[in-house]
Amino acid sequence: MRYLTDRKRAVGMGSAKTGTAHFWAMKVSSVALLILIPLFVFTFGPMLGEPHQAVLDYFSRPFPAIVAALTLIVGFKHFADGAQVLIEDYVHGLMQKILIILVICLSYAAAATGLFAIARIAL
Repeated sequence: MRYLTDRKRAVGMGSAKTGTAHFWAMKVSSVALLILIPLFVFTFGPMLGEPHQAVLDYFSRPFPAIVAALTLIVGFKHFADGAQVLIEDYVHGLMQKILIILVICLSYAAAATGLFAIARIAL
């Protein structure tokens, strides 16, 4: 077995079949974040240091609330995809599956918590 070449070891293993889709999903979310992060900074930044009631009034308007919500959704989805790639590269076996599930659950839980907070403020 030790005399096998790399090509011979790979023959018959097949492809993962999701590499291209995952790559494009990461690229699309990266471009979306290139637009959303500056929008978020410019909508969130003026509210730093303002009184609580002023922040509530500001984020009860649709545009800042939508920008914040989209930034949370796309940001945590991008985080989950990137962390999954890292785990797939460096962890193997059962621990790989457990960590991927935990990262995805953490990402969705954080996004849901953020969306709940924005909804409470906006509504």
